[in-house]
Amino acid sequence: MSSINAIIGTAASGVMAAQTQLNTISNNIANINTPGYVREVANQQAMVAAGTGNGVAVKSIQNATNQFLQAASLTASSTSGQAGIVSSIMDQAQSLFGDPSSTNSYFSTLNNVFSAFTSLAANPTTAGQSQALAQVQAFFSQSSDLSTSLGQLSNQTDQQINSDVTKANQLLSQIDGLNASISRATGAGGDATGSQNQQNELINQLSTLMNVNVSSTSFGGVVVRAADGTALAGDGSGPATLSYNGSGPTGQLSITNGTGVTQPLGARLGSGELQGLIQLRNVDLPQVSGQLSELTSGVADQLNSIYNSYSSVPAPTTMTGQNTGLDVASAVSGFTGKTTIAEVNTSTNAIDHQISIDFNAGTISVDGGAAASFTPSTFLATLNTAMGTGGSATYSNGALSLRASTGDGLAIQDNATTPATNGGRGFSAYFGLNNLVNSSTFANYNTGLTTTSASGFPAGQTLKLQISNAAGGFIQDVTVTTPAGTTMASLLGALNASPGGVGAYGAFSLDSKGQLSFSASASSGVTVAVVADSTANTGTGASMSQLFGIGDAARNSRTGSFSVNSAVVANPSTLSMAQLNLGAAAGVAALSAGDTTGADALGQAGASTHAFNAAGGLSATATSVTNYASSIASAIARRASAADSNNTQAQAVASEATARLSSYQGVNLDTELVNLTTYQQSYNASARMIQAAETMYTTLLNLVN
Repeated sequence: MSSINAIIGTAASGVMAAQTQLNTISNNIANINTPGYVREVANQQAMVAAGTGNGVAVKSIQNATNQFLQAASLTASSTSGQAGIVSSIMDQAQSLFGDPSSTNSYFSTLNNVFSAFTSLAANPTTAGQSQALAQVQAFFSQSSDLSTSLGQLSNQTDQQINSDVTKANQLLSQIDGLNASISRATGAGGDATGSQNQQNELINQLSTLMNVNVSSTSFGGVVVRAADGTALAGDGSGPATLSYNGSGPTGQLSITNGTGVTQPLGARLGSGELQGLIQLRNVDLPQVSGQLSELTSGVADQLNSIYNSYSSVPAPTTMTGQNTGLDVASAVSGFTGKTTIAEVNTSTNAIDHQISIDFNAGTISVDGGAAASFTPSTFLATLNTAMGTGGSATYSNGALSLRASTGDGLAIQDNATTPATNGGRGFSAYFGLNNLVNSSTFANYNTGLTTTSASGFPAGQTLKLQISNAAGGFIQDVTVTTPAGTTMASLLGALNASPGGVGAYGAFSLDSKGQLSFSASASSGVTVAVVADSTANTGTGASMSQLFGIGDAARNSRTGSFSVNSAVVANPSTLSMAQLNLGAAAGVAALSAGDTTGADALGQAGASTHAFNAAGGLSATATSVTNYASSIASAIARRASAADSNNTQAQAVASEATARLSSYQGVNLDTELVNLTTYQQSYNASARMIQAAETMYTTLLNLVN
């Protein structure tokens, strides 16, 4: 009887094991098209009692996972998420500029400016003057619109980062919570695969947002960590929480772990859509904006440099410049060479007086008479005396204004042999006395200051700078306090101090044109941005970041600040196109109404060499405006093309990794049908054994009776 009971027990265990296997197979087949479903495997184990086989039992039901294939799939998914968002946004950025070969592109608008002036030189009409001015305004208006659109793209990335952060936090909370469900089911000997499948799908979603590493726990759950090993969920302390701050000069992600400790996320991202968005927000889009800003300001400088060399006919009675950001002594001290301010009769266009300024000698003379000496501090008073009855020279809020004597207009011409220059610009251009294009902010940072110049910033003022790595990740904030020393050398010393300045990461320096710039040490790619600036120049009130263009925010804001001189727009006939003839005999017109020399020069401005600063990954260079525009078009196209190529490659790798993982842990219908047949036969065999044992048992009972 005991032998028959053993047979029945063994057979019954086979029936139950086969039934469990069949249920598992049925569940697999039912979920063959369920996204993220992982094939279930029922693990059988022989039962042994006293060294004798006693049947079979299903010890556990597990998901068919492969940690190596899963890790490869998660990494590929993260890389694909990053490449995809970068490609999408950079394609949008490139489309804003249009096809360079199209007549409707941004770059064609620039070419139209020079073409309009060339046409005006050949056919000087009022309509032609209006058309040329309209083309100039169209270029700067489109530049402003482009800058706004790039800013909107940046805002779009901010919004997407916030959305992704919210989604990531929800996923981490759910993943962490499912560990408890899995633990309860495992502890009770139940089936935890449903919760594990759900958890696996959540991890897959998270991997598109950030690079994660996953390891299994002893109870069947998981621990999710960031690329650098920082625990995100499942470690027992609770889910980590991500947060984003986009209010500063660079957007920064932070992570708060389950114990409440907050740290910058930085390199912990590794890859993923969030990393791509941060890269776009902090690096890619600002670089495109920086290139646009440098081109726009370069065009304005080039046009103004030429335009200030010519005059309207009759000459204007007043000339008012733009804010240089400096007091008059600091502005004048940087000049070398010679210039002439001519007072031209507004009726006859003949020169009534010539005021000759020699900055090298420090003298001013009128009509070749005795020279009066001046210093930078007395320049304005000396010039006022030379302007004569009714004429005047004033300086207010960093701007020089000139008024001619009664009945005269003003025209300025630098000496042909030793032209007056400061920061690479002539006398009129430096002060912006006859600008074609005005700016509502500081657009040219060639101050002309040297290390021995007065800084203009008194002691005790503060400038807070943010140091970021090449990827825009936060490193440190430093607060620079202006020193007691009054020279630029002293100010540079404070900026470059360590600690208290940027000395640990690079150095600020003044170039030969008085432009202040930061260079990272050892090609580290470290950048500097302005967090807060409470400095104010004693002469003009300009802050340090405004005057010197420190940080992307100050420089990139230039793009939307330009507009054509409103007085010229209101009266196109006052367009400065005539060349002043300082050698004209007394009583002979020195300005000719039919002279279009200035229009011809403006038409050729696109081919003239201009010194462009380093911007947006492009090195500093001296080239023509049109060549620089082409460089920008190429740079944007290369960036977008590289992003598309990376995206295509990343998607291919992700598809292959997913396919390999799916082939291992996914449901294969053929395999399941084979297993189904196998365990149906096993079930039938065990059932026949039970039936046979029952027959034997009945026979024995009948024999006994």
